Amino acid sequence: MDGADEFMKYRSPLVSRYASKEMAYNFSDRKKFTTWRKLWIYLAKAEKSLGLPITEAQIQEMESHQKDIDFAMAAEEERKLRHDVMAHVHTFAHCCPTAAPIIHLGATSCYVGDNTDLIVLRDGFDILLPKLARVIDRLANFAETYADLPTLGFTHYQPAQLTTVGKRACLWLQDLTMDIRNLQRARDDLRFRGVKGTTGTQASFLQLFQGDHDKVEELDRLVTEMASFQKSYLVTGQTYSRKVDVDCLSSLASLGATVHKVSCRSWRHIEISRSLSRRTKSRHSANATCRPTLARHLVALIADPLQTASVQWLERTLDDSANRRISLAESFLTADIILSTLQNISEGLVVYPKVIERHIRQELPFMATENIIMAVVKAGGNRQDCHEKIRVLSQEAAAVVKQEGGDNDLLARVQKDPYFAPILGQLDAILEPKTFIGRAPQQVARFLSEEVRPLLEPYRSKMDVKIELEL
Repeated sequence: MDGADEFMKYRSPLVSRYASKEMAYNFSDRKKFTTWRKLWIYLAKAEKSLGLPITEAQIQEMESHQKDIDFAMAAEEERKLRHDVMAHVHTFAHCCPTAAPIIHLGATSCYVGDNTDLIVLRDGFDILLPKLARVIDRLANFAETYADLPTLGFTHYQPAQLTTVGKRACLWLQDLTMDIRNLQRARDDLRFRGVKGTTGTQASFLQLFQGDHDKVEELDRLVTEMASFQKSYLVTGQTYSRKVDVDCLSSLASLGATVHKVSCRSWRHIEISRSLSRRTKSRHSANATCRPTLARHLVALIADPLQTASVQWLERTLDDSANRRISLAESFLTADIILSTLQNISEGLVVYPKVIERHIRQELPFMATENIIMAVVKAGGNRQDCHEKIRVLSQEAAAVVKQEGGDNDLLARVQKDPYFAPILGQLDAILEPKTFIGRAPQQVARFLSEEVRPLLEPYRSKMDVKIELEL
């Protein structure tokens, strides 16, 4: 095909523009169909070991042609047969004439289809988990660095009691640590469909082994082991339960919610940005834009597997195949790019302490009024009188801020009022921001040491990988 023809049809931006090469390959036709051939080889090896008349020469022939797929022939066979699995059986048999009689022996389409999906899901998690670990690591380092840097807290999007930059990063980290546990659990909970037959009863394999139940069970175990799964599902219909897809994509949708929350819109409120060279600014703009919007897409994708699972009636319905080709791939591809961009951004975060300090100065006098009142009382003043003085001065200062657009001058008004003369020497100490952050630095230290760092240990060997995005 002329290369220009590629621009005459829709191309998914998840692959052409965003996702990593490894995740794009994980959902590629080559990965899918070479895995089908691996599964046919596993089946033949297991059947041979259990006494079926399959020769070593047949297996070697299959192994020697496992990767050389004639995609044009497969497409032509599918056009004629109207069946993708049988099209690839015929294509494989064409280059393996000796093994042709035993390819797919006793199996149904879901033997290759569903088992391949489970392998791809597992491999997809294996791509995502180190990326998520690296994001957590970068943000943990950031949180540790700024554990005691005061910044305005916000509740209901309004300025509130001070926190620290590091403590706020830990709020993001807490969600991300929940996500990595969820992804790891979903990955580890995956089982293999194995060899279950047309409706899950293994009837065809029981017939092949002349009623020997033990051999059928051993066949299932052997193929499961060859595919590097610890267990297979003990009961299936024609397919594995689509609740499995719900479980996997739920963990990804939850990750999407986290990443959407950890967006540049919220970072602006604590004066954090990414350090950029002139050359990479346009790339960063695209990164910052695609991360929250794709995260929203990832959250929305969970509706597909939920509906598919709800209508998987009896042993199999025919309304899941097309949907799953889209929703499974898009969920992992989307999760892949948002983690890559989040890592890329988190590796270049810059904090502007002076800007943060200015924002604190605008709000802190209002927050410090109770401390000022207590200091006056300790100096011999009356609490009610002091409270009224502070109330009047606060309203005057608020009017300057809200009606005139000026700076908060409450502190200057307090300093000018003779009533507060006994405590003027204490004002700097009273208004020291670090006296308003409570145990935030201690919470950061304990959280990182007890909950975050231990989660990252399994990924230490992959922690130094940098992300280079090409958008």
